[in-house]
Amino acid sequence: MAQLFNPSTNPWHSPRQGSHRECRFDRLQAFEPLQKVRSEAGCTGTFVIRRVIQPQGLLVPRYTNAPGMVYIIQGRGSMGLTYPGCPATYQQQFQQFLPQGQSQSQKFRDEHQKIHQFRQGDIVALPAGVAHWFYNDGDAPVVAVYVYDINNSANQLEPRQKIIEFLLAGNNNRVQQVYGRSIEQHSGQNIFNGFSTELLSEALSIGAVATKRIKSQNDQRGKIIHVKNGLQLLRPTLTQQEEQAQAQQQDENFCTIKARSNIENPSRADSYNPRAGRVTSLNSQKFPILNLIQLSATRVNLYQNAVLSPFWNVNAHSLVYMIQGRARVQVVSNLGRTVFDGVLRPGQLLIIPQHYVVLKKAEREGCQYIAIKTNANAFVSQHAGKNSVFRALPVDVVANAYRISREQARSLKNNRGQEHGAFTTRFHQQVYQEFSNESESETSE
Repeated sequence: MAQLFNPSTNPWHSPRQGSHRECRFDRLQAFEPLQKVRSEAGCTGTFVIRRVIQPQGLLVPRYTNAPGMVYIIQGRGSMGLTYPGCPATYQQQFQQFLPQGQSQSQKFRDEHQKIHQFRQGDIVALPAGVAHWFYNDGDAPVVAVYVYDINNSANQLEPRQKIIEFLLAGNNNRVQQVYGRSIEQHSGQNIFNGFSTELLSEALSIGAVATKRIKSQNDQRGKIIHVKNGLQLLRPTLTQQEEQAQAQQQDENFCTIKARSNIENPSRADSYNPRAGRVTSLNSQKFPILNLIQLSATRVNLYQNAVLSPFWNVNAHSLVYMIQGRARVQVVSNLGRTVFDGVLRPGQLLIIPQHYVVLKKAEREGCQYIAIKTNANAFVSQHAGKNSVFRALPVDVVANAYRISREQARSLKNNRGQEHGAFTTRFHQQVYQEFSNESESETSE
């Protein structure tokens, strides 16, 4: 509990476990979602799934061996996370949302833990071992990207090479879109299937017929099922949810902690350039539950031909998913070698290793992407702009390190001195010409 709500958590320390095999990042690849594919954890220890839930579709309850983060690309719906030991608070206080005309005793026939409303742009935290479900109550498909951190210390199953889903319902007989290289796909049943019907019937105090249904032995619907008449859910309005959230901020605990936060709202941007775009980060300082899953997120919206300051991730790997538009991306290793140079398109995923330097430039249509990072308080070191590494260096250090004049060093330090994050390219010709002229002058001397 202390770790979950402690604002002074050290961002330099990560509870992740390193890979036990030799890793090479000398050539990176942008992945497409493939059918019948299971990704291996690899050197970054992450697992990514893209799911599509059709209207009235229910992603049946399950829990996983590793914590995860969900980004809602499109759509809206309801979801639930069931925390062990927490009370079923959705009962009396929301009884007015039950159908009218029922008796008083009937109004209390159902009680459950909190239901959350989600929408496009939401980040949802999924702690390891916590059962969860998602339901599409909208008119359009819900498209979501799930990122699991297999190397997190919460995962104690060995070997740490894949995400393991423990299904409370349904089965594993249908495929999903997963990013990776291996073409192996396992089928299986839910966790109740392994128990004998007799013992399970006694434990749950239900009949044998219902017990066999729970085991889902002849259920071919898979992990996402269609609810014919829709779910009848007990839930407050959005206004009541906001009022409830404000009240809970005064007494936040494990059972009431906020599980989702929207990262798409322009008013929440950390940096904004009206000509270049905006950058919004979501870490445990803004979203405390991220301390539990040790993941964070950054959403970037670049306008036409805008450039994002070159940077490296100081304390995390970064999984970049292109949402819209296209961007030219280059990634460079510690040896100064280009390990990726290409255009990232919508639906593609690029994993950028910790400390590798990355440069992105939007194409003519601009681009929007989400970057999931393997640290609850991930941060970057930038090469240009107000907070750049060059701005922190003395001008003589820069001049001598690069064999340039002091004037050139000052230009390198200050040309983007009042900008942060996303840049326009208006300085390109000016700076190039300035450096070119000074180089020619030095040569003639």
